[in-house]
Amino acid sequence: MSSIYLGYHFTIEPKELGSEILVAELGELPFESFVESEFGLTAYIQKELWHTHILDDLFVLESPEFNISYTIEEIEQVNWNEEWEKNFEPIEVDGLCHVRAPFHPKTDATYDIVIEPKMSFGTGHHETTHMMIQQLLQMDVQNKKTLDMGCGTAILAILAEMKGAQPIDAIDIDNWCYLNSIENAARNNCQHITVYEGDARMLINQKYDLIIANINRNILLADIPAYTNCLLANGSLLLSGFYEEDIPFLEAACSDNGLQFVSKLQRNNWVSLNFKKLV
Repeated sequence: MSSIYLGYHFTIEPKELGSEILVAELGELPFESFVESEFGLTAYIQKELWHTHILDDLFVLESPEFNISYTIEEIEQVNWNEEWEKNFEPIEVDGLCHVRAPFHPKTDATYDIVIEPKMSFGTGHHETTHMMIQQLLQMDVQNKKTLDMGCGTAILAILAEMKGAQPIDAIDIDNWCYLNSIENAARNNCQHITVYEGDARMLINQKYDLIIANINRNILLADIPAYTNCLLANGSLLLSGFYEEDIPFLEAACSDNGLQFVSKLQRNNWVSLNFKKLV
């Protein structure tokens, strides 16, 4: 007998950070799968595991920092692959990088990346991931020791390896992202990526030529001192996951930690910044 599911269709503002927190909180409940949508995400739960007050204690729904609404739909037997495939179209970045799912045909792009995001975010579709791909495409990362912080699907670590970076550490605090990153690194035949589950506290005594951090403003601001301590002289720090109005806060934090601004990319209201450590 097939299970009956409830689909919670969430509209989230701001989407990126709100979705991260919401997925983390729903992941502690019996929700089984999440599908990213244009304005938020859809979360699925078996009806027999659902109860009326299941969302009552979620921080993100009560926080004034987020505007979240939802509708509920009853669904007879969800085909997860079909749901995911409906929401995943291949993308191309600057004519060089092609990001696709395993069911999409291979292309002759210089960097052909296969990503199966499952419950993780980071397919290249979001503005921040797209810009971080652009940043990496513009850089010479050959033989540079690299950190992908908040790696999600490990898409950026995978591109870095394809461009010659090694060794590469990929870290995410979310267990699903940790497992998914391991799968995606193997799927792309990566030999130099090591994935860890954790946060910036793991960076003690580590040194890198390049640090990639696509997270959110508050975490970045808290962790910039740790990133700086890990950067070698002339090392680069690529940041994204925040809005144009957040730039002054990020620039001030980086400047206070001895980092020099190099360049900026902007896509809609989202921004990516490139900094360098001079000494």
